Amino acid sequence: MSKLEQILILDPPGDLRFRGPFTDVVTTNLKLRNPSDRRVCFKVKTTAPRRYCVRPNSGVIDPGATVTISVMLQPFDYDPNEKSKHKFMVQSIFVPPSVSDLEAMWKDAKPDDLMDSKLRCVFEMPSDSEKLSELESTKASSALNASKTAGSLSTDDTEMRKLMEESRRLQTEVGKLLDENRQLKDEGLRMRKANQFDSSVSKSSAAMLSKDPASRSLPSLLVVIAAIFIGFFLGKFVL
Repeated sequence: MSKLEQILILDPPGDLRFRGPFTDVVTTNLKLRNPSDRRVCFKVKTTAPRRYCVRPNSGVIDPGATVTISVMLQPFDYDPNEKSKHKFMVQSIFVPPSVSDLEAMWKDAKPDDLMDSKLRCVFEMPSDSEKLSELESTKASSALNASKTAGSLSTDDTEMRKLMEESRRLQTEVGKLLDENRQLKDEGLRMRKANQFDSSVSKSSAAMLSKDPASRSLPSLLVVIAAIFIGFFLGKFVL
């Protein structure tokens, strides 16, 4: 039985290109697309596992779906005279409908059921003109970011001023409300005192009015007594 042809469509199909400088991690992407109507399980292997970090390095691709794999080359001392011998291999296998343990499926898989594709690693260093272009692009990007940051700070300052003005306005309103509250309290106190005074005056007046009949009867009694005495004295003189 002949070996199955790779069902997955790889992008890029043959070379994984890593662009220097290689003083930091360099990442390139590999896309795997499943054009079939069956689920496909995959694994990504390399001849230099200590030099690369692959995420994800295995998984399942549903029918019609695409998975993007990040291949990260670790920093190293690049020698332009040394050719890269690193290679990658993408293995795949159709997932049977009744399988739930994928690790067991890989272990039990027959060589004729496996599909694979090989990719070569290529290291590239930018030319002087490309370096200059990238430097100018970096400067332009930095200037744009600085402009955006300045604009953002200016906007933040404007918003801060608005908030401070609004805070001062609210403080003024609160002060006015407190003054009005104190005035209302003072007015209520004055009204209570006035009511108490009016009440005391009313009570005094009532007391005086209650004594008025006796005070009015006293002069009348004196007049009667005076008339009796005057009549008595006049009677004596006349007799």
